[in-house]
Amino acid sequence: MMFGPLPLYLLIIVIAGIFVLSSAVKVLREYERAVIFRLGRLATGIVGGNGPGIVLLIPIVDKMIKVSLRTIAKDVPSQDVITRDNVSIKVNAVIYFRVIDPERAIIEVEDFLYATFQLAQTTLRSVLGQVELDDLLANREKINDELQVLLDQQTEPWGVKVTAVVVKNVDLPPEMQRAMAKQAEAERERRAKVIAAEGEAQAAERLTHAAAVMSAQPISLQLRFLQTLVEVGAEKNSTTIFPVPIDLFTPFLRKMADAAPPAVASSPEHPNATD
Repeated sequence: MMFGPLPLYLLIIVIAGIFVLSSAVKVLREYERAVIFRLGRLATGIVGGNGPGIVLLIPIVDKMIKVSLRTIAKDVPSQDVITRDNVSIKVNAVIYFRVIDPERAIIEVEDFLYATFQLAQTTLRSVLGQVELDDLLANREKINDELQVLLDQQTEPWGVKVTAVVVKNVDLPPEMQRAMAKQAEAERERRAKVIAAEGEAQAAERLTHAAAVMSAQPISLQLRFLQTLVEVGAEKNSTTIFPVPIDLFTPFLRKMADAAPPAVASSPEHPNATD
């Protein structure tokens, strides 16, 4: 059975039906929500509410705006900042935020993405201008938390939740980098000298204690001397130099002094005369 061509009015009806169906039935993903305006006033879909899934609208009467609920990451470009101690630096950061109230995100602000992005730039310059360079470099996490709290307080009326702000990079001028390198080198030298002085003090204390022990037990000095000879002899040296206590030669010196003949006294008048 053959069908002839459709009449013109049926064709118009079919096209109009397809147009109405496409404008009335919307399918939203799990992370999407619909903000529906019915004759300019906020409303919900006649079927399916605001999503996700199938949302049925009234053709021509309803206008729908889709809003994503996923977390958005925006790179804040490098900002020129003068810190509290008058150091000029360049800082860039990353801001993470998401929409928690789609209706306020559309109604309360014209473009919540642009507004949040611009607010992040101004807040970054304002907060970093109130801290010193050393605090910025040492307390990065604390500054990140402060930025997140300030931004979240300002975007809350828009239905936007700022989850994190991360200061990504801090560019220092070359002269400041050289000054910080000199400061770090001086600090390392200071620590080395302090450690060496502490070592000398501890060594002196130990030596004082050892001297007290050896003075109480004189034989310990001889034992230490013999131990030193053993340690030196273990080395493969052709020449060995070791100290000899002068006390070892005292008896011999006394004997030589006793065995020496008495000195002859001479008179000025007879220089060659003897007693």
